[in-house]
Order: sequence, then structure tokens, then C-alpha cells
Amino acid sequence: MKLEAVTVGTELLLGYTLDTNAADIGRQLGAIGVAVVRRTSVGDEPAAIQSAVADALARTGAVLITGGLGPTRDDVTKHTVAALFDAPLEFVPEAWQALVARFARIGRTAPEANRSQAMVPRGATILPNRWGTAPGLWLEGGPGLAIMLPGVPHEMRGLLEHEVAPRLARRAGDLVVRSRTLRTTAIPESALAERLGAIEDELTPLTLAYLPGLDGVDLRVTSWGAGMNEADLRLAVAIDRLRSLAGPYAYGEDEADLAAEVLAAAGARSMHLAVAESCTGGLVGARLTAIPGSSAVFRGGTIAYDNAVKRKELGVPVGILRRHGAVSEQVAAAMARGAAKRFGTELAVAVTGIAGPDGGTAEKPVGTVCFATLVDGEAQTTTSIIPGSRGDVRGRAAQTVLYLLLRRLLPA
Repeated sequence: MKLEAVTVGTELLLGYTLDTNAADIGRQLGAIGVAVVRRTSVGDEPAAIQSAVADALARTGAVLITGGLGPTRDDVTKHTVAALFDAPLEFVPEAWQALVARFARIGRTAPEANRSQAMVPRGATILPNRWGTAPGLWLEGGPGLAIMLPGVPHEMRGLLEHEVAPRLARRAGDLVVRSRTLRTTAIPESALAERLGAIEDELTPLTLAYLPGLDGVDLRVTSWGAGMNEADLRLAVAIDRLRSLAGPYAYGEDEADLAAEVLAAAGARSMHLAVAESCTGGLVGARLTAIPGSSAVFRGGTIAYDNAVKRKELGVPVGILRRHGAVSEQVAAAMARGAAKRFGTELAVAVTGIAGPDGGTAEKPVGTVCFATLVDGEAQTTTSIIPGSRGDVRGRAAQTVLYLLLRRLLPA
């Protein structure tokens, strides 16, 4: 089955809101054999919505629309689609009572403005929204099938999973679109491609996509139009092959987080971890503490931005700071040792660098970052020059130091 997605919202076009709905729709529907063949974003204008929906219906006969179902004047999706289907809006008392009850449960009275959300195109099926006030709508008629969902992401996801996907799955047949992702880091896309060689020929009929980002390069392999069991088997073989070729640069699959991998590896060895950060300003600690259960491994950290803090809190010798400067492998090693001593841990990492946009020199340009990892008292250091904005340098530095520690914790 083929379907098009139309996401409605002027804020999407202005760039103030990221269109995460379109990505969720593609993933969820592909997994049940519904191919999203085109995605379109339009503003909150009836003419634009009408054109996008009508064109989608003409091409595939099915469209899923998100956004524009709220109670305010700029929420015009329902009215526009209803006109296309020649299905006048009708007040549905049961829908209004459901809204009144929802507001009552949180101690509020339903505003009169919300009555518009109980207006339903004639012949449409109401999709109950347990996560918000705007119900989803399933409307079939001469033009085809139009599915309307609210634009609020968590509401859209809930309705998509529990109301829409089961209905579409019954029409989609047994063929699915499924993907798996291998996550890599600390290797540029071009170098990774060299390691993989002509892997695309070997993976056929699966397809491979390189997805570079701040944390590294994801390798997404996709099966198109195969049965579920066949697709899963092919994908498992492909991921194993990619992992063997990527070698030490591969650290996990799908939504794997490098910080979680570090914590798991440290926990498996009954070791504890501390951090010392300068240019990353707490990003490493934030990555670690974002993982549930991190307190079993992570003890704490010090943000030592100023040299005086490096000396006082981490015990970095004045002589090392004077001879080598704050951005040096020697200082990074001293910071790591100081963190391990202060927090009583067997493991520590340290980061110090020049995130920019100013502060660089000929010897130490912007993007110069020094790293240290300490395992059972043995410190190892390295230096990288990281390209990009200040945010890029800091984010990639946090990822790099976690990777360096993971490589020391895993078997060779």
C-alpha cells in the first residue's frame, strides 16, 4: 500500500518547529508494509492544504495529514478536507461529552472554543485521542482515504500506533519496509566508506545509507517489500557484515547511546567513573547521567573551566599549566588523575580544549582538544583538531572522550 503524508503548520516552514511527525510516520508505517512515497509540508492556509491533499489523493488515493485540528482560528485542516470530500461538518454530542469529561478529570471546565473539535465531517470515523483534546479522523469517500491526526508529536504518535497502524496493516498485506542501523563514531564518512568497499553490491537487494551526524556516521540498511521474517533475516546478516568491516568504530545498533555503552562496559568490570571537563562544560557528565541507572557507575565530575579551579579542585600542578598551557595532554592527564582521586574511582576522563570561535593560536588553533582516559591509574592521552562551530566542537569532544574510554574497557 502507498500513502502520502502532509504535515500542516506555518511554524514548520519558518523553521521554528522541527517536523518530527513526518519521520515517525515513515518509520511506523514502513514497518507494517505501508510505503510513504511523498512528504509535503504546508502552512496553515486553506488553499495550500487543499492543493497538497488533493494532489496526494490523486497520486496514491491515500493521505495522512497532521496538524490543524485544534480549537483556534488557524486550525483549518478539518474544514478544508471535509470540503474536498463533500462531507459537511456535523456536531457530534458524544465527542463533545468526551472532551467535557477529559477537562473535568483535570479539574477544569471545557472552553466553548473546544466545541469546534466535536465538529466531524459527515461519515468520518472518530479516532479517540487519549493523549489530548483533538480526536483523529478517518474519512473515506470518492477522492480516497484521508487520515487526519493532531500535530502535537506525542498525541500524533499515540494515535498513529494505536488507532491508525492497526487499520492500515489490515490493508497493507504481508510485505514490509524494515531498517536496522549500525552506529559508528571516531571515523570520517569517507574513511568508513573505504573500509566497507563495494559493500552495496554484497547487500543487494537491501540498500545502504550513510548518515553522518555530530556523534558519528550511522549505517542504515533497509529491506524493501519482503516478508517480515525474510526481511529480519537479511537485515541481521547485513548488520553482522557491516559490524565486522567497521571494526572498532562500531559501538551499537539503532538508538544505542555511546554513554550507555560506556556505563555498561564499566559496570561489567565493577568499576566506577568520574569526569573532569573544561571546554565541554559538563556535556560528558550530562550524557552519562541521562542514562537510567547511571548512578551505579558514575560518581561525579568537576567542571574546571578556569585554571585556578583546575589547580584547587583537581590538583593540577602550577608547573604543568605554566610549561604546557591549559590545553595540553599533560594537563588533561593531570585532570583525569585529580578526578579519580577526588571521587575515589578506578576510571576517569578529562577534556580540555579551545571550542572557539576565538582563542586559537598558530600552535593551537580553534578546535584543538586534548583528551585523557584513566583506567586503574594508567592515563592515556591524545589530541584532536575538531572542525565546526563551538557547539560542534564541544559535542564531538564529549563523544570522542567517551569512545576513547570505551575502547579501553572492551576486549581488544
